Amino acid sequence: MGKIRIDTLDTSSPPLVEATVTLLFNAFADPERYGAERLTKTLREDDPVFYRRFFVATEAGEIIAVGGVKAADWASSTHILYLSAVTPERRGQGIGRALIQARIAWLEETFKSGRILVSAAKTRRFRDLGFSEVRHSAIDGRHLLVRKF
Repeated sequence: MGKIRIDTLDTSSPPLVEATVTLLFNAFADPERYGAERLTKTLREDDPVFYRRFFVATEAGEIIAVGGVKAADWASSTHILYLSAVTPERRGQGIGRALIQARIAWLEETFKSGRILVSAAKTRRFRDLGFSEVRHSAIDGRHLLVRKF
């Protein structure tokens, strides 16, 4: 196993965007909601007010995980962790947790204060990173969690 790097996705690189779209498309297996065209558009959107930023974990130049963060367009100082995926063969190795930590660090370095929201079926890793579950928020086995900074 080589050294894993976590960097901001270079959305100007067609091969990187394509590899990221493939990873997300395969992870979510929901072509209506997460079709390749929609994912590509989402990765490339550039709005200075309602930003979207994607982080990728790479090893030997290959993308093995991705995680996004975006501004909530309905609440000020609110950020959402979303579109997180790790290749099946690399799950359970702490890569997803490292991506969460990288996104939290970026938010805390970039913004003075705020809230971070995430919807998750498995809440332990988020609780370990300072998130609290929003009471009575479970829908279809997923829980809404929040972390203030």
